[in-house]
Amino acid sequence: MMAAAAKLAALVTLLAFVGPAACQQGCFVGWNPVTNNQVCTRTRSRSIPTPPFDGSNRLRVGYYNTRSNTDSYCPSAESTVRKAVAAAISRNRGVGAGIIRLFFHDCFVRGCDASVLLNTTASRKTDTEREGPPNKNSLRGFEVIDAAKEATKAACGGNKVSCADILAFAARDASDILSGGKVTYAIPSGRYDGRESLSGETDQLPGPGSDLQALKDKFDAQGLSAAEMVTLSGAHTIGNARCMFNSGTLSNRTDAFAVKLRRQCNGGGNTRVDMDMVTPNALDSQYFKNVDNTNVLFDSDLALRSSETKTQVDNFAMNANKTWEVAFAAAMKKMGNIRIKAKGDAGAEIRETCWRVNNS
Repeated sequence: MMAAAAKLAALVTLLAFVGPAACQQGCFVGWNPVTNNQVCTRTRSRSIPTPPFDGSNRLRVGYYNTRSNTDSYCPSAESTVRKAVAAAISRNRGVGAGIIRLFFHDCFVRGCDASVLLNTTASRKTDTEREGPPNKNSLRGFEVIDAAKEATKAACGGNKVSCADILAFAARDASDILSGGKVTYAIPSGRYDGRESLSGETDQLPGPGSDLQALKDKFDAQGLSAAEMVTLSGAHTIGNARCMFNSGTLSNRTDAFAVKLRRQCNGGGNTRVDMDMVTPNALDSQYFKNVDNTNVLFDSDLALRSSETKTQVDNFAMNANKTWEVAFAAAMKKMGNIRIKAKGDAGAEIRETCWRVNNS
């Protein structure tokens, strides 16, 4: 897809089809890259962590502002992260979409514990989530999180802010900046970082070829409703994807959109194209108008035209009183509660460096 605006494939479900060659290396349930319009069907087992989905009662807004928490007291933590995010987006607006997507891909696998950032794990394994098919050579924004981490260490006088919280703050700030201040929310904090990350668990992410039931199942497995699934899919209003990740057929899109996409993808599978060709640089409700008009990249986007979700899509397309932005903020906040780790949990720490565990 075309590298038009420098944006990254956003949050919610930017995954793909993979053909027979990829099957030889392992297919993933719900994530199936396509080559020559053929789809992998072989599946593999996965391990799903077991802690409670909703960790909201273990987090709190202003966690780093509490003086009694001497180990974590740092009143400038959130503003420091925002400064790093704003600086990165001012240089390259696309990195903001990448940060939002990083947060989504982190929370859906092992919960919001920054496991997606790891290059190596406590068990010295390097086959981490970053190497999984939905993520490999696709995720973006790691350097912004690293910069924010170092900035918080300097501002706080030591290693007090977890990488998991930094990622949650950064996704919130990127959403605010890219929406022109329309997506705003206070996000609770107090997350700790995990010490394991496995590429084989990235099959928990939904794919671009998913039908409505598959999407609902993937989100339900994370404690998110069908309505929240539709809402979070609106992140496809910003970012881009490679042509190899586009659905195999365009027969159910408008002729004009299909012609435009084929022309843009003439450069090959690694060419990038905007996921929203109308307002590619803004986090807004245009995506839902695109769904209504069938001018979307993925079959998973078209799935939202189902009678079960069409009314919600139409409401978001009209977007009276910022209906979608308000719902998106609430859904992002809820997603940040998924299977969090907190102080005292087994395998929980505050990493000195976000891409490796402590004492590695």
